[in-house]
Amino acid sequence: MRRTLFKLFIGLGLGVAAVTASAQQFINILTGGTSGIYYPIGVALSNIYNKSIPEAKISVQATKASVENLNLLQVGRGEVAITLGDALSAAWAGNEEAGFKQPLKNLRGISALYTNYIQIVARADAGIKTLADLKGKRISVGAAKSGTELNARAALAAAGIRYQDFSKVEYLPYAESVELLKNRQIDVTLQSAGLGNPALRDLAASMDVVFIPVPPEVVAKIGDKAYLPAAMPADVYKGQTREVPTATVINFLVTHEGVSADVVYRMTKSMYENLDQLVAAHAAAKSIKRERAAADMPIPLHPGAEKYYREVGVIK
Repeated sequence: MRRTLFKLFIGLGLGVAAVTASAQQFINILTGGTSGIYYPIGVALSNIYNKSIPEAKISVQATKASVENLNLLQVGRGEVAITLGDALSAAWAGNEEAGFKQPLKNLRGISALYTNYIQIVARADAGIKTLADLKGKRISVGAAKSGTELNARAALAAAGIRYQDFSKVEYLPYAESVELLKNRQIDVTLQSAGLGNPALRDLAASMDVVFIPVPPEVVAKIGDKAYLPAAMPADVYKGQTREVPTATVINFLVTHEGVSADVVYRMTKSMYENLDQLVAAHAAAKSIKRERAAADMPIPLHPGAEKYYREVGVIK
């Protein structure tokens, strides 16, 4: 009898363990290259989620950023991702030229984040002062079909510049592009990132560089409401003593419809209750504002995020 009861208890224990294991929530956060801003923001989010959703297994994945992140989300190979707004709009529409073979209708929004600035940086001795001077030069435009490269195509096309107009085009992430500049293998790099991008800080501290303006009239010619004219403030980087006109694009935090409303609610709530941790990860997060969280979202909000915003009065 005792032996039978012992086997029964063991069986029940294994059954509970199996149910617990099968019910475990996995949250994979899709970010970008480790030399950019998406990655440290993603790591900070993972620390926040570890405390607010303790039953979940949290991971952070370095990727090629926006386009790859959205394609991975669509097929359930991630639960949360950071992306540029123009890439998000292109994904929802199924813009094949931007890297989306079909509309990604599983995507759902969580929050607007901080603003990316299109930062065009050249060696000081390369003779580049305006966009027109870029023709004939060697450039890196970001990883192929990354959010940065989509921004590069849009901004350069608005200025009447095609990739064929360069003597060389490299498709490399932030840090690799900076290394080529340091080694004088290219003349200029275009990087779409938050202010104070670590790779560009490293570059400006290592050699004399100039930041090339993108005038408001060029931004207007892009013809996409995701792009707004702005000015990069002076003294963001060493030697950059004047503000620089350029284009900005908002970043978004997104998920997919398969993630439960309860989990997304807790992710959204905990992020806004711990914004100081995101700011500690990178100062670009200072511009994240709850009151703007659902504004200009180019895809439907996830019900879990919507529930939180209604609770706090962001959505009436």
